[in-house]
Order: sequence, then structure tokens, then C-alpha cells
Amino acid sequence: MNTLTLEKKAQVISSLVEGNSIRATCRMTGVAKGTVTRLLASVGKACMEYQDVILRNLPCKQIQCDEIWSFCYAKDKNVPEKYKGKFGFGDVWTWTAIDADTKLVPSWLIGLRNVPHAYRFMQDLKKRLTNRVQITTDGHSSYLWAVENVFGSEVDYAMLIKLYGQQPDGEKRYSPAQCIATRQQVLQGNPDTSKVSTSYVERQNLTMRMNMRRFTRLTNAFSKKVENLEYAVALHFMYYNFCRPHKTLNLKRNLGTTPAMASGVANRAWTIENIVSLSS
Repeated sequence: MNTLTLEKKAQVISSLVEGNSIRATCRMTGVAKGTVTRLLASVGKACMEYQDVILRNLPCKQIQCDEIWSFCYAKDKNVPEKYKGKFGFGDVWTWTAIDADTKLVPSWLIGLRNVPHAYRFMQDLKKRLTNRVQITTDGHSSYLWAVENVFGSEVDYAMLIKLYGQQPDGEKRYSPAQCIATRQQVLQGNPDTSKVSTSYVERQNLTMRMNMRRFTRLTNAFSKKVENLEYAVALHFMYYNFCRPHKTLNLKRNLGTTPAMASGVANRAWTIENIVSLSS
């Protein structure tokens, strides 16, 4: 990895953030698999550390939260007995928050879909905010305790609960049931009910599945180690927040506006070379 030029490193990282697998990146760039993996770890760790420092004192007002499923090593049913119950083997959930106004993702957490990880996620989110916010989540019960115990009365919080119809026969495995209605449930403070939505964060889930091969369903590109998943997610959000202009922002502002620029944490769009240089 140390012999790669900055241009070649940028080529590798660019391939990864656009949704290619490790092996596809090797074929496209001519770089060895081990070198690509080490570069991902080095740059991903640097992205994690940089965003942890810079994404602070954010003036967000409308936050949407959700969690997205993936797995490491093997699916739960195929995990060997000696690894069962150990984090990083089987189901892994990525908790994400998005600012509905700037589309910035200020906080994420890779863990399990339970109360302790929901609490850690909300703790991390709170320490990045400067003012009272409105939070919308889905109906997952872990959010109830976590939001109340982290934010207390200093939040306007509502759940958007989706009601699903019956799945058609023969489509139960791959097709989700049709959402036939939604119900708002105000839980804390005085949220603006016209802004109770999870649409942006759910669209972000799709972006994750499209731009990180590890999240693509029905492939063999899943993460074999949870550490590599963490590095890939940190790299993804670095690219999403700082490099890629967001279409909805550019309908309202000058072309080239990224979520980080809209949030005031960057004054220009970053390049892939800028991201690679973080690990130098």
C-alpha cells in the first residue's frame, strides 16, 4: 500500500465509494486484494476519526433516525456454534441519523438492534447538536427508552408507525409487505406533525445499499469482519457528507453543495484525494 501513488489510492477509494466490491476494485485498478483491504482500513479509520471531531456543534433542527440490517461473517442461521452470540458474527445493524434540512448524516452506530445500542446511538447524536431538535423514528420500541433517557424533556419526539398489509403468496421472502397506512405518535415535547417523517433517512438507507457493496442483498460481498464494515461505513459517510453534491440541496442553492457545506462544517466540496490524504 505504501508504494501506491496518491492517484492510484484515489482510484481505489473512488471505486469503493461507488459501490464496487473489493474484488471488482482489484480488477478495475490492478491493485492486489490485500492492498485494497489495508487501504480501506487506513482511510476508513481516518474518516471515522475526522468526522468524530468535526461533526460537532451542529445547528440541526429536524432529525430522522432509522436502522438498516446487514450481516458479518455469515447469516445468523449459518454462524458456527463457537461464534454464536458474539458480536460481529451474524446480524449487524447500522443506526443512522440524517438532518432533514441539510441532508447531513451527523451520527451512525454499528451494533445490534437493541436498547443498549439505541442508547449509545442517541448519546452520540446528542453530543453533536447545539440546540433542541425534533426527532422522528420508526416504531421500533428501543427508541422509546433511549430518547427519553438521553434527551429527557429537551426534545420534540414523535414516532411514525407504519401499518402493513398481507404479503402476496410467493413473494414473502424478497418483497416487503405493502405499507397501507401510517400513524403518528407524539411521545415528547411539541413536534411539528407536518414534519414527522422518515422518508429522508429511508432514502439514505437505499443510498447505503447502492454505494456500499457490503449492504447489497443476495451477494457474497458481505463483510467478513465487523471492523471492515465499520471502516466502509465511515468512508461512505465521509464521501456522502463532504464530497458528493446532494441533488435536493442544489435545487435551492448553488451547484456543488454537499451536506457538509450546507451544515457549515465545510466551505467547499472535498475530492477523493482529500479523503485519501487524511490517512497520510
